[in-house]
Amino acid sequence: MSKDYYSTLELDRNASESDIKKAYRKLALKFHPDRNPDDKSAEDKFKEINEAYSCLGDPQKKSNYDRFGTAEGAGAGFGGFGDFTSGFGDIFGDMFGDIFGDFTGRSRTRPAKGQDLRYDLEINLKDAVSGTEKKIKIPRWETCSGCKGTGAREGTQPEVCRTCQGTGQTKLQQGFFTIARTCGACGGAGKVISDPCPTCKGQGNVRAEKTVSLKIPAGVDTGIRLKVTGEGDPGHHGGPHGDLYVVLSVKPHPFFRRKDNDLLCEVPISFVQASFGGEIEVPTMDGSSHIKIPAGTPSGKVFHLRGKGVPKLGGYGKGDQYVNVFIDVPKKMTPRQKELLREFAEISGDDISKGFMDKIKDMFHHHHKEAK
Repeated sequence: MSKDYYSTLELDRNASESDIKKAYRKLALKFHPDRNPDDKSAEDKFKEINEAYSCLGDPQKKSNYDRFGTAEGAGAGFGGFGDFTSGFGDIFGDMFGDIFGDFTGRSRTRPAKGQDLRYDLEINLKDAVSGTEKKIKIPRWETCSGCKGTGAREGTQPEVCRTCQGTGQTKLQQGFFTIARTCGACGGAGKVISDPCPTCKGQGNVRAEKTVSLKIPAGVDTGIRLKVTGEGDPGHHGGPHGDLYVVLSVKPHPFFRRKDNDLLCEVPISFVQASFGGEIEVPTMDGSSHIKIPAGTPSGKVFHLRGKGVPKLGGYGKGDQYVNVFIDVPKKMTPRQKELLREFAEISGDDISKGFMDKIKDMFHHHHKEAK
């Protein structure tokens, strides 16, 4: 026996088929030329490992080798490398991927989902609270109607690439390995277009604007993302369309302010209403409501309207509305109004000629006299 293949793969003679594959995988990775550049000893060792596996990895050759010390084709310069690649692909396919290529010869142009798209949509608070349906125009790629997506002029078809024979790959023999790379002539498609479609210039897709109907549920808020399935860019090689994601932004409202599912607002009342009480009408998102103002209501008093807020998105019920009333001081008064107010101040014992600090000083002076 001129060469001990078991020793080369660091195995004993009762090694199983699984043991042989594991040993080969480990050593081939360790001594591969790409991992050991400019190392002649590693390259020689790599060749020995492949020679050993070409024999022990083949049941028939292994049987002859175990019985007679030789095997047909064992160490014969790998002239029959094509017979070896079936097992080789199984071992290295999951480890090296593109480095060694696809030994089955299948094209890599498999169907792939199209690109997802994002669209930013601004809506008003009324639509966010009540929900609505919008029609939006989305710029995206569409399958060319002139060539039905083939990229070839109408009446013609793409031709099989002569460089790669339709596989989408070219193979390069490097030592004992066949390295497969994406075909540069067809870009991996396996086909070439000799007469391109004039509409899409051979791309198969054209830029277009698609009108999409979007349902906006009640209760959405800024930052909510709505998904519209299948309204993204078209897929590749027959794959499905991508999806459309619509990101919402709610415009500020001139009257309402939103806090979670509640609505906050401020409503002015007159000095007379605050003093004597009464009923005021307050706007809500679904109409209006009436609030009873008790006599002597101070500015800043907050009233609570239950169920007049924002619907809970994906749930049940609504938030509430909070109404903050403030006394609206008139900026212009008639002479008669001023006269009445001065009379009211005198009756109330309020000296309107004094400022705030004067009144504070009087208050402290009064307390000081009482203390004595």
